[in-house]
Amino acid sequence: MRIVIGNVLSATQLADLRAALAKARFVDGRDTAGFAAREVKHNLQTSAADPAIETVRQMVREQLLANEVFALAVRPKALSLMFSRYEAGMRYGLHVDDAIMGGMRSDVAFTLFLSEPESYDGGELMIDSAAGDDAIKLAPGALVAYPATSLHRVAEVTRGARLAAVGWARSFVRDAAQRELLFDLDTARRTLFAQHGPSREFDLISKSLANLLRMWAED
Repeated sequence: MRIVIGNVLSATQLADLRAALAKARFVDGRDTAGFAAREVKHNLQTSAADPAIETVRQMVREQLLANEVFALAVRPKALSLMFSRYEAGMRYGLHVDDAIMGGMRSDVAFTLFLSEPESYDGGELMIDSAAGDDAIKLAPGALVAYPATSLHRVAEVTRGARLAAVGWARSFVRDAAQRELLFDLDTARRTLFAQHGPSREFDLISKSLANLLRMWAED
């Protein structure tokens, strides 16, 4: 399942994050790429050795975990994330993310956009599908999450600079189809409760949701 979530960060949080990244040390993104990805990766990313970044990284992590839609769609057990920068002429060719990212299995990938879309040209996240590439370019503070099994690329930036937080989640539910079923059930039961309050139908859906999660979750 692919999902777009808006307003993950507030305007104040965005401003603080951008200010921190303006002072951060960025290094060649190929330093952390696998042998094949290294051939198609051309971007910058924050240095893992930069302690000043840890504060804003933790802030983003907390906002993601506190976001109700992200929690329902991803069922995150652990998160790993970094900050990337694409300047004019930079791009990331077609690739699939490593199965192990940041010492954990990568089930879900996500990109949290940080730059105003009109401030740069190109830089779309292109996710491969049976119908062709789907181009995604979102407002700052908005996020797209998708299965980490997907082939994807970042189109070349031709003007300006593209800042983003990119990351991966290990989910309590490994299977993408199962995560989508749980998301749909949870959305339906919450809508039912909001419209009608407690009911026998709500209780039965809640029971089924809990038991499916019990069957599929890896703790």
